[in-house]
Amino acid sequence: MTRDERELAWSRHQRHEFIAPSPDLAPYVARYWVVEWCYDRPYRQLIVPYPNVQLSFHEGGAEVHGVCSGHVFKELAGTGRVFGVAFHPGAFRPFLGAPVQSITDRTLPAAEVFADLPARADVTSVEAVLRAHLPEPDRAARRAVEVVDLIVAEPGVKRVDALARELGTTVRSLQRLFADHVGVSPKWVIRRYRLREVTERMEAGGHLDWAALAADLGYADQPHFVRDFTAMFGETPTRYAARYRERTA
Repeated sequence: MTRDERELAWSRHQRHEFIAPSPDLAPYVARYWVVEWCYDRPYRQLIVPYPNVQLSFHEGGAEVHGVCSGHVFKELAGTGRVFGVAFHPGAFRPFLGAPVQSITDRTLPAAEVFADLPARADVTSVEAVLRAHLPEPDRAARRAVEVVDLIVAEPGVKRVDALARELGTTVRSLQRLFADHVGVSPKWVIRRYRLREVTERMEAGGHLDWAALAADLGYADQPHFVRDFTAMFGETPTRYAARYRERTA
């Protein structure tokens, strides 16, 4: 399959900006982001999922995006701009007022969750809306955020049962917590962040021993690792690694 050459020269066509939230909103918001693009012909953008609920503002309106359980493609054409809010994994349920799993793999009009949204978003206007909807402190939501943060920070976390033992809880309790507050299972979140380590190694360059890497990540064998990577990223590990080799060639 021929690779679209624009995948490796995306910075010529796209501008990305990331902005930290104000301190009072930092427990809920991971970051704000802006993406602008300019394409003279349609471009198929690969979007790899993370367990963040997103609020996005674009020309057509505003939407809340639940966590995607797998990769998706979005067509970009002409010029465009999106302003977005990435909520901490586990922090959106108090805004939604329902299990976050109920919007997994779904997009809904943002007005169903937030009233009085600005026509054109920026940090100041969006933070005003978030403050107007700021929920009461939620201990379970805080717990969910803390558990996800632990998974991110600890590469040794590879199995849900081991995580449950470390936290002094049960696998079933973790599964209920994640369904309610994160939207995907603890197993999915562990797998996502361990696979992120694979792309970080790709970016660092050098030879990758796929079988050894699969074992290091806790996979029983290399085929299981390849299957999970392909489902998450839309390409096999070897094809995805070519992005980095070609970019630096």
